[in-house]
Amino acid sequence: MRNIKPISICLLLILILFNCNNESVFQDPNIPDPVVDDGPRTYADVQEDFDNFEFTTGVNDVTLINIDGDEWSFRVIMPDVDFTNNDRPLVISMHGCASCGIQPTAHQSTACLAEPGFEAIAPIIISPNSNGKLWPTVENNDQVLTLIDLAIDYLPVDSEKIVAHGYSDGGNGSWFFAETQSSLFSAAIPMASHWNTTNSGVGRLIPIPIYVVHGENDATFPVQEVQGWVDASVTSGSDITFVIAPGLTHTEPCNYVDYLKVAADWLVNSVWN
Repeated sequence: MRNIKPISICLLLILILFNCNNESVFQDPNIPDPVVDDGPRTYADVQEDFDNFEFTTGVNDVTLINIDGDEWSFRVIMPDVDFTNNDRPLVISMHGCASCGIQPTAHQSTACLAEPGFEAIAPIIISPNSNGKLWPTVENNDQVLTLIDLAIDYLPVDSEKIVAHGYSDGGNGSWFFAETQSSLFSAAIPMASHWNTTNSGVGRLIPIPIYVVHGENDATFPVQEVQGWVDASVTSGSDITFVIAPGLTHTEPCNYVDYLKVAADWLVNSVWN
């Protein structure tokens, strides 16, 4: 057997090292570069993305990726005011039919009710999309509370004037947040809602003021049942104003706008004064 000379071994090692260090030179151009995994998404990433949104006066429709990698689509309505030393109330306005399957534009139904209804008090309005789930779910609880935290941190929000508002399923959501997040919300305005405030017939105490509007001819959620729950909660000490809208049914949210304007006035004169 022939002996391999030391110089040949050295040349062989040099060729091997050259090929390893220049692997990309000979890489097949049809093979994409490897994806670098930056690790799981963090709340700091969510904060940075929200901070980078350029919210302008009027309607802003945006989508945010949460820490689980899921999308939150929501509308932010900025009032036309001077924000210098002028933090604004924040209204979380929740749409109806929350569990009617995923509706990509459900959160955009603000033009005929929430926008004109709250116009006089010039709040910032955030209208989230329920993603096909009821508002009192873990997922939507997380979404709403996170959006409020982000708004407080990055928008000119008066944290003492945060309101839960909604219609139908959204009204139920406003009841839910009034009852479970009373340290965060200053008031709630449920409209055409259906929220049992009793346990074994005894009304539960809701810690914050509530202004309830319900249609007289609501066939989906009968007014008599809602009235009974409200009365039971008031008996237990809740501060609830109950307004019956004569002739109105469940399926005409735009026709409730004048009642929402009165509720907005109630916020200013009875809750925040």
